[in-house]
Amino acid sequence: MDLWSALQALILGIVEGITEFLPISSTGHQIVVADLIGFGGERAIAFNIIIQLAAILAVVWEYRFKVFEIVTDLPRKSYAQRFTGNLIVAFLPAAVLGVILGDLIHEYLFNPITVAFALVIGGVIMIWAEKRTHRIRVEEVDDMRWHDALKVGCAQCLAMIPGTSRSGSTIIGGLLFGLSRKAATEFSFFLAMPTMVGATVYSVYKYRHLFTASDVLVFGVGFITSFIFAMLAVKALLKFIGNHSYEVFGWYRIVFGLLILATWQFGWIDWNAAKAAG
Repeated sequence: MDLWSALQALILGIVEGITEFLPISSTGHQIVVADLIGFGGERAIAFNIIIQLAAILAVVWEYRFKVFEIVTDLPRKSYAQRFTGNLIVAFLPAAVLGVILGDLIHEYLFNPITVAFALVIGGVIMIWAEKRTHRIRVEEVDDMRWHDALKVGCAQCLAMIPGTSRSGSTIIGGLLFGLSRKAATEFSFFLAMPTMVGATVYSVYKYRHLFTASDVLVFGVGFITSFIFAMLAVKALLKFIGNHSYEVFGWYRIVFGLLILATWQFGWIDWNAAKAAG
């Protein structure tokens, strides 16, 4: 493992860890940053699978007591059965569409310009959603019903467009559908577990030929870095939403998206060339 490869893995691990559970699009940031530092090709596909797995394991660890409680109570407690059923209902729409459209989306939409437009549009929607009057029907995540979960699951499908943000679409969707900010955020975290684990297992099987022993150290750096920074990001976000709205993330998305579009429009960065070099 050379120094530059280790530094690339460190940078991308930090980016994944920080952005995966914030409503600012981890995929979008990964695409942009990977293009800038020249980390692309088939190796990048395998690497992204690994660091995404690290991020989801971080949130599983953060909620390990809740997960253990649900699993142990599942055979006999109605609340655990309802909660699990809600996760299954919310998981299915994106899972089905992902299998059907995943390759097409990756081929045609995984580029910095698509990311930029999605960031800006998502940011505008996020600010609008936070400024409107909230009519809260569901205060706690355990109070959700199957139709609430289905609506959030449908909103999650928008995250298939890079730059939209999985957490952003589920959280803002939850707010629009009557969930409290706390309930929407926590359900987004729990929904990430089956969604991302399922996507990871599918990707590992599909791209199993890309994993080689020579990449173990580089992937290890990315995995550890992503896990640590995802843990920090989840804790910080849960603390932040206690007294703040998501509006600041909307403004961040708009500024970041416009910056990418400006570098493209004025020729400061040739994103097509950067992507080809990757």
